[in-house]
Amino acid sequence: MTPHFAADDAPIPDSRLCRRALELVREVSPPCLCNHCLRTYRFGALIARRQGLQFDRELFFLGAVLHDLGLCERFDCGQRFEVDGADAARAFALQEGISSEKAEALWEAVALHTSLGIAVRKSPEAALVFLGASMDVFGLGLEELDPQAVERVLQAHPRLDLATTLSELFVAQIRRKPHTVPFTWMTEVARCRVPGFTYPDYDQMLAQAPFNG
Repeated sequence: MTPHFAADDAPIPDSRLCRRALELVREVSPPCLCNHCLRTYRFGALIARRQGLQFDRELFFLGAVLHDLGLCERFDCGQRFEVDGADAARAFALQEGISSEKAEALWEAVALHTSLGIAVRKSPEAALVFLGASMDVFGLGLEELDPQAVERVLQAHPRLDLATTLSELFVAQIRRKPHTVPFTWMTEVARCRVPGFTYPDYDQMLAQAPFNG
């Protein structure tokens, strides 16, 4: 039985598009990743309420629930997982009849969901996907929310050892696509989780440049 979740905490938009998006994520993602995406939405919506942000609830839900499609095998196209996921989310939304303008906004929200200092300067939806995901993975800003609301989110969408699964998915990305690692936050994952993995650093890249000075 699904635990009770107060409807006014962070209601999920009741639209065909949102239902289809959630169906897709449940089809291609492990349960813990699907729950992470739903918590990203719930936490982001709670953040928006606390900060008084105005946003497109359907567009934000799509960005939140689809933001990790690039970690799923079906949508791995050899790019950074954020870009693979953004491409997949946009293609899905366009196929479902969303406007090209909203599809581009969705692409941006997914592509920037790991971009500290950038996502929060873009659309409200992009900012909320970043903030919700960061809160769910690292706990950033969690102390600003009502503890009872946070507990309701966790009861409705259990973590199911997300940390272990995410680490495994990131390591798999690094091993399959080492060319996407340099100068991204995935270098930290590689340093911590992939023994012996090497990638060019800043000085090495400068030294390889065919210029004098």
